[in-house]
Amino acid sequence: MAKVAFLGLGVMGFPMAGHLVKKGGHEVTVYNRTAAKAKDWADKFGGKTAGTPKAAAEGQDFVMCCVGNDNDLRAVTIGPDGAFAGMKKGATFVDHTTASAEVARELDAAATKAGFKFVDAPVSGGQAGAENGVLTVMCGGTEDAYAGAEPIINSAYARMCKLLGPAGSGQLTKMVNQICIAGLVQGLSEGIHFAKKSGLDVTAVIETISKGAAQSWQMENRYKAMNEGKYDFGFAVEWMRKDLSISLAEARRNGATLPVTALVDQFYAEVEKMGGKRWDTSSLMARLQR
Repeated sequence: MAKVAFLGLGVMGFPMAGHLVKKGGHEVTVYNRTAAKAKDWADKFGGKTAGTPKAAAEGQDFVMCCVGNDNDLRAVTIGPDGAFAGMKKGATFVDHTTASAEVARELDAAATKAGFKFVDAPVSGGQAGAENGVLTVMCGGTEDAYAGAEPIINSAYARMCKLLGPAGSGQLTKMVNQICIAGLVQGLSEGIHFAKKSGLDVTAVIETISKGAAQSWQMENRYKAMNEGKYDFGFAVEWMRKDLSISLAEARRNGATLPVTALVDQFYAEVEKMGGKRWDTSSLMARLQR
């Protein structure tokens, strides 16, 4: 059992922090910008709450974090009330936020200077993966930092956890993940749209081709929603656009060419204009059915 803090109790963080108690058996203190959410979490899982990230981090062996973006991450880490001001020497900060590789390297340098460890560890699997404790966790950092954090992550909410390289490598890998998903969902949307226009039974088509080379997680888990036009669940379009903007910005830095990713991002912009900011990413189908 370890002493753990968790910062950020959104749709991902709330169940992830819960698994640290239920499955991991750890002693958990939580912080959330909206204190009522932290109280709800403590009432459900029996952990403790703290009024600031600094207070949550004090005395902890590990501090986990899952917030919105680079700015949110800096807000809970750096500054007089940030977690970094409360962390003890030798502790480990694990960031599950999907953020830039740049901020991961920045925070790793700050952590090293202050005498504690840092791992950037964005996740994939969505809300369902968080709730079921079967997330894929992509990590960047030193081998020493990762070796300490891996058992805590695996004890609670990971199906797969791997170190991909130095600080920032976890975020870069998450960018690869989102780039691949963008193209897959667009291809699946077009395939189902084509099947409908051709008068085929979409369910029968998917049951058949999902056993061959076209198979994917998106096909298995999203074709029904796409066929029925129901998108009020899952990973929101506005979150995907945030992730794709990070990927496209990094591509401009490293010289990668991402024409399909850029195009799909614009398709998602069209979905947002249709009122779909909070629709699941499978709603790319909706723009084909207008």
